[in-house]
Amino acid sequence: MPRSQATAIGFVAVLLWALLALLTVGSSPTPPLMLNAICFSIGGIIGLIWVQVTGSWAQLRRVRWPVYAFGSIGVFGYHALYFSALRAAPAAEAGLIAYLWPLLIVLLSGLLPGERLRAGHFLGALLGFAGAACIISGGGVGFQAEYLAGYGLALLCALFWSCYSVGSRLLGDAPTASVAVFCLLSALASAVLHLLLEETIWPIGALGWSATLLLGLGPVGLAFYVWDIGVKQGDIQMLGTSSYAAPLLSTLILVLAGIAAPSWGLALAALLITGGALLAARASGASKQDLKSSEAPQV
Repeated sequence: MPRSQATAIGFVAVLLWALLALLTVGSSPTPPLMLNAICFSIGGIIGLIWVQVTGSWAQLRRVRWPVYAFGSIGVFGYHALYFSALRAAPAAEAGLIAYLWPLLIVLLSGLLPGERLRAGHFLGALLGFAGAACIISGGGVGFQAEYLAGYGLALLCALFWSCYSVGSRLLGDAPTASVAVFCLLSALASAVLHLLLEETIWPIGALGWSATLLLGLGPVGLAFYVWDIGVKQGDIQMLGTSSYAAPLLSTLILVLAGIAAPSWGLALAALLITGGALLAARASGASKQDLKSSEAPQV
């Protein structure tokens, strides 16, 4: 698959994650771990249906258990840490720290074989983070020592997802169908923790069940499969920087739905995130030119 096509497929995950906030609001008051268990089950079933249709069971049997362990810990660990961080610290501060993961992906990708980190990638990621900060913080972030544990969990959350995404590149021989197993194991872990820690509250009415079903089909389902293709075969640095479009698009969707109000901060965030993505795209184009020049036969 061409690198540009894989990058475009990976970006579909960013578009799907933009729906996460709206659908999560619609699924209320189902507790987080229970919601995780339901949605990851749906996401895993999607993958198993694809495996059945394509006859890929033999591929799954050939995947080594450390790969399944790595993927399941990455997918489940990110969400468990994210929800825990938002419970242990104010949502704005914890969410902002957690959204360091696209910047960390860009930085860590420089360690991958065949990748070259340019200044444009780094500056683009910083601009994107600044844009995300405008949205998530609302201009009022104030870190407090009493929430240090929550901030630490949020930082671990960012490290988990960035290491999972970059590490997936090194596991390029593992089929994307293996994500189905990651989802099902994450659903099992979420269900066990839910029974231990939460009260069981099922989605309420047609709205609640529709939002939960769409979460499992999209942001907590299909998104992981297309993201896997993107980080393994696409431009991972471009994907990292463009991921800051998720909080921007998410907020725009909430504005259109009448849940959030438009603001000048949102307009500034759009400029910062768009500018960051353009910088990263230019840097990626320069990297491709350098690669072609280095591979050109010497006369």
